[in-house]
Order: sequence, then structure tokens, then C-alpha cells
Amino acid sequence: MSIKSLGAKIFAKRIRKKIDKWADNPIKTQEQVFQTLLKKARNTAFGMDHHFDQIKTHQDFVTNVPIRDYEQIRPYVDRVVDGEQDVLWPGKPIYFAKTSGTTSGVKYIPLTPDSMPTHIRAARNAILCYVAETGKTDFVDGKMIFLQGSPELTLKNGINLGRLSGIVAHYVPKYLQKNRLPSWKTNCIDDWEAKVDAIVEETLNEDMTIISGIPPWIQMYFEKLEKKTGKPIGQIYKNFELFIYGGVNFEPYKAIFEKLIGKKVAHIELYPASEGFFAFQDTQHQKGMLLQLDSGMFYEFVEAETFFEEHPIRLTIGQVEVGVNYVMLISSNAGLWAYNIGDTIQFTSTTPYRVIVSGRIKHFISAFGEHVIAKEVEQAIKEGAESTEAIIKEFTVAPQISPEASELPYHEWFIEFKEIPSDVEKLTVAIDNSLRQQNSYYDDLITGKILKTLKITIVPKNGFQEYMKSIGKLGGQNKLPRLSNDRKIANKLTAMIAEKIV
Repeated sequence: MSIKSLGAKIFAKRIRKKIDKWADNPIKTQEQVFQTLLKKARNTAFGMDHHFDQIKTHQDFVTNVPIRDYEQIRPYVDRVVDGEQDVLWPGKPIYFAKTSGTTSGVKYIPLTPDSMPTHIRAARNAILCYVAETGKTDFVDGKMIFLQGSPELTLKNGINLGRLSGIVAHYVPKYLQKNRLPSWKTNCIDDWEAKVDAIVEETLNEDMTIISGIPPWIQMYFEKLEKKTGKPIGQIYKNFELFIYGGVNFEPYKAIFEKLIGKKVAHIELYPASEGFFAFQDTQHQKGMLLQLDSGMFYEFVEAETFFEEHPIRLTIGQVEVGVNYVMLISSNAGLWAYNIGDTIQFTSTTPYRVIVSGRIKHFISAFGEHVIAKEVEQAIKEGAESTEAIIKEFTVAPQISPEASELPYHEWFIEFKEIPSDVEKLTVAIDNSLRQQNSYYDDLITGKILKTLKITIVPKNGFQEYMKSIGKLGGQNKLPRLSNDRKIANKLTAMIAEKIV
């Protein structure tokens, strides 16, 4: 055992004990975070505007601080971007994480001296929890790749600006620098396809033990490796032990990854975002990710079904229940307050508090009142694929409310397969049955002949990559929405498919 491996084991045990200490005292931990945030931000512009000096309880906070999304908090953010200090959090941020908004265009999320370390610690602790649980450390002596955005930063009124994954690249510990790939030069390539090609060449003959990134882009990397060598990833990298991912639900990708890798590899799921590193998988034996209750973020939860009411009830950590779909709000040491990050989550456990991401509050289908969410379509396609042995690369779903004459409306599933199954109709029925079992509203619409059984539209090979490239969102932190309540994506895909047929 190397010195690095031995050190990792000792450090992992110590960190696991610290995590268990706050995880075993969730309500007290969150109350301490809550009071600390209010105290530190009391004299900021936002704190004075919202009477932080008078807030003693969560109910006081609810009364004084309304729920906001980026567009609603933007007047304060714009002041920070313009160079003003003490606006949302004391002083100035050290970074702006640049991200895309659906209605806001480019968003600038502040990262402060207080918030930035929490991102780094959470990523580190996810791996240390794996070490503490399994005792495995051989991977620390191998090569590690983190498929991420460019680390090159620009200045915005004296503050560094870049994508979160690129910013994080500046924080790789010195003891991992020699293990880390790709090279700085390769990481700075802007064109995603050219970047992945360069990464393939750079990593092909290395002893890769950890591979990390968003599943669709890791899939692209794996497929290029397989095409170049004719071998599964597990044969190319014989010591590949740990796959770390985040950004999207891995379940729909599971079958194709198992085929690409060709052997069992341990997984660690992460829940990072520009606004905060919210959770990570702390055990290989339980479903869900451990919510980071001590990382400078105070959480509130609103039942998704009531979120768009005028005054929805805002719950704290001690009031939530397993299996309920919640919109998650955060108040943080980055200066975000009662901030709607846009995600919906469900708790898989309250001892300790573990979550899964169930979707986006704006990503659902309810053209007919069915309110189908991402978790349901992901579960349906997983069950459908398993029952028919179909291997699915990517998919998205949209309603078709104006079908051809005399045809009932339906949900249209755009699916790209590894290989087109021989019986697509069998897969169609399996997916539809699973969705009907999960969602009674959808089942009622099918039974009542308001909707007909879903329709699968086959997307040609690499069709989704071409779509993402066409809208300038190929690679990096960009993700394809699993479902939409309109046909913006569906219409573009339909047009692309029609061009290929012609």
C-alpha cells in the first residue's frame, strides 16, 4: 500500500465521523446554519431591505423574505456584477459562475470566499465516504479524469468569471495534480467534439482508475474509445474502479454504460450546481444522496403540487416526508435567499436525510392535466428497457396536442437506441403501462380515451448530439431536458429527422 493510499484511509475515517456528527443532528445543524447566515448578512443591502436584524424564527424569515428565482433576485445580482460590495453577502464574490437560464439568458451566480470551499469539500468528501465504507484506496495511485468545461476565466469588473466546472479545476489538490487528466491545454479546447477527441488520445494508454462527468458526455467519450480500439472500456482500463457522475439521473443510461464498460464499476452520484453543492452519495448500499446540511446552506421545501399557489407553505428539514415531491429552496453563504433553484427532489430517507432529484419544476407535461414529471418518465423508460432488453442512449418526451385528423392526442417519446429493437411496439406498451401505474391522472386520460397510448419516434444515431450542437449546448454542464410541456425541442427533432429521411 502506498503512502497516499494509507493517508486516504486515515483521512476518510476522520471525515466520515465529522459527517455523521452533523447528519445525526439535522435540525440543530440547520438552525445553526440559519442563524449564522442571518447574522453575517445583517448589514448587507439585502439584509437591511428584508429586516434581518428582526428575524428570529423561520416564520419571521418567511414573512420577510419571499421566494425568488434568478429573474426576481436579479436586481441585486446586477448590482454585484456592476462591482458594488455588501449587496447579497458581505464583501464581493471571488467568482461568478456563468450558466444559462431558460428565461433569463446568461445567469451570473456569485461564489464567495465562504461558499467556494463548500463545493470543494463536498466533492472530496464523496470520495472519502466511499473509501471509509469500502476500504478501497488503490485507485488513488492511478489516473483520474474529470470531463469538464474550460478552466479559462475572464474578468467581470475585477471578478473572475467562468463555468463552475472550469472554476473547480483551479482547486485540484497538489497531491492529485500528477494523477489528473486531461492536460490543461486539452481542457481549454472550446469545441466539445475536438476536446473529447483530444482526451481520447491523451488517456488511451493511461491507467485510468476514476472517470467523472455528466453521463451523456462520458458516454460520448466511451463510444469514441470503443470505436478506436474495438474494446469495452473495462478492457482498455483494467483498473477502472470508480465512476463519478452528476447532473442527470443515471438510471436511463445504466444499460448502455454496462455494455460500454463490460464489467461492474462502483458509482458515486453527486448533486452539484452553480448555486451550491447540495448532496452526494455517501454509501453504496442505500438509495439517495446525503443532503449537505452543514455546508452554509439553509434549506426550505415546498410541495410541488402547491408551489404555484399565492402563499405556498415552506417547510424546514424536520417537517419533510419520504416520497413527496418538493421544490427545494436555498438560502446560502453565496448570498442567495429563499432561492428557487428550479429542481424538484424527493427524500428517500430521513435518518439521515437523503434525496433524489425528481425533475425540474418547469419541466413536466400537463397539457391535459396529467402532470407527468421527470422521475416518472425515467422510471418508465427504465422498466420498459429492462422488460424488452432495449438499450437506450438518450430520450426526451413532449405532448402532441394537434395530431393528424381523427387521431387522439398523445405523448411523443423521441428515443435514440444503441441498436433499434426488433419489437418497438412491445417497448411502447411496456413504457406506457409503467407510466400509467405511476401516474393515475395519465391512466385516467388513457382509460377515458382523452389520450391514446404514447408514440415512439426513433432518433437517428447521434441525433441528440447534433441537436445539442445546433443550439450551442454540446458538452460541458449542458443537459437535455427529459420532458417539456411544449414542442420546441420536439419540432426541431422532427425537422432534423425529416431531413435525414429525405
